[in-house]
Amino acid sequence: MDPSLFEHRSDLEWVIEPRGRMRVPGLLFATEELLRAMDHKVYEQVVNVASLPGIQKASLAMPDAHWGYGFAVGGVAAFDPEEGGVVSAGGVGFDISCGVRSLTTGLVRAEVEESKEELADALFRTVPAGVGSTGGIRLGREELDRMLLGGARWAVEQGFGGHEDLERVEEDGRMKDARAECVSDRAKTRMRDEVGTLGSGNHYLEVQEVAEIFDSPAAGAYGLREKEVVVSIHCGSRGLGHQIGTEALKEMLAAAPRHRLALPDRELASAPIHSPEGERYLGAMRAAINVALANRQVITHLARAAFAEVIPQAHLRLLYDVSHNTCKVEEHRVGGRGKTLYVHRKGATRAWGPGHPDLPEAFRAVGQPVLVGGTMGTCSYVLAGTETGMEASFGSACHGAGRGMSRHQALKQWSGRQVVDELKRRGILIRSPSLRGVAEEAPGAYKDVTAVVEATHRAGLARRVARLVPIVTVKG
Repeated sequence: MDPSLFEHRSDLEWVIEPRGRMRVPGLLFATEELLRAMDHKVYEQVVNVASLPGIQKASLAMPDAHWGYGFAVGGVAAFDPEEGGVVSAGGVGFDISCGVRSLTTGLVRAEVEESKEELADALFRTVPAGVGSTGGIRLGREELDRMLLGGARWAVEQGFGGHEDLERVEEDGRMKDARAECVSDRAKTRMRDEVGTLGSGNHYLEVQEVAEIFDSPAAGAYGLREKEVVVSIHCGSRGLGHQIGTEALKEMLAAAPRHRLALPDRELASAPIHSPEGERYLGAMRAAINVALANRQVITHLARAAFAEVIPQAHLRLLYDVSHNTCKVEEHRVGGRGKTLYVHRKGATRAWGPGHPDLPEAFRAVGQPVLVGGTMGTCSYVLAGTETGMEASFGSACHGAGRGMSRHQALKQWSGRQVVDELKRRGILIRSPSLRGVAEEAPGAYKDVTAVVEATHRAGLARRVARLVPIVTVKG
């Protein structure tokens, strides 16, 4: 993007002053280099979001922002229902509650290196991955509805993990106010045999080493120590979330004239929060969040089983589970006044600062863990939420590296075999059912995650705690 389109407020803040139908400014957090690398579509989408009714303070984009469906991926926007605020299916995205959870293992890298090949094969065999992958769990209608309402709590009740896990999951493992009756039969059918599967695209299960610690107090609170091995899982609500998003977009577009919503982009389909369409979507979206939480909990159980088979002394303890692609009701201060807002984070991570009452006791002094995924060939990061981020971005931060090129472009540049062989030479084992998928997700197709994280850190949205490097990746 052309930096001259913005008012350069500081090294890391780029402002689009309100014009035309914009109700608030646009604000992008990025270095000049990251801004120049963003597609111009990000500018257009930030402007479009700023025109939606009830938006508060600013339409925001994180340093990993790139073009998305309606909202930019990396976009954050909060809406006040008392000012005609809307909920937008495009502002949440199709992979509802896609997110990351990380687990400590109590192992050092040398213990894993000895049996790395065997571990990679065990994880690949145990955790189904790939387009349309199905698992060993088949749910009847009533059980499926219980999962839609119960989230990770449902999974633990079925024997997939322990109650101590739930303390380390957003919303204590269950999103309140989910409505199973708002989820279509078609969406439920798509999920019936997908519980405990990774899916495809950028989803993964990765064994990683803690390569560097930046913030010892926070790392200590999170249970991270240099040279130790952790496991990270990145996936979401699978076909059910996609179906809910598809159906809501159609319904919201059809209802927009009745609500006198002049949408600047059809992909920005929205409905007033307190409308039948808005309330139905929120009920279904919360159910999809529960599905994602349950899915990651079941995959955790499967990963523990694979480790027990190969390295029985491992003890996989959940560090934290955090979602992106959500709309959540939160309390924030706007203009010096406390407000109840509907905060959309599409490809952005909640990042609550120290002292927040809803954080687990173990993290309250240092802030919420923010789990930032990299690529299978680079690194990932653990950050911590900050007080400045609570003010600047409704307590939000980046979620990953962000794509630097399309999947189509990546396919032209790399072959899957080339990527797998190159990473093996660097000591990273890849297991995937699709070499095409590996090529689409080649590390070079993404931005420099370190540059994204440093921008996030310097902007005060979240602070660096630890850097993780990959050892084994099971790719969806």
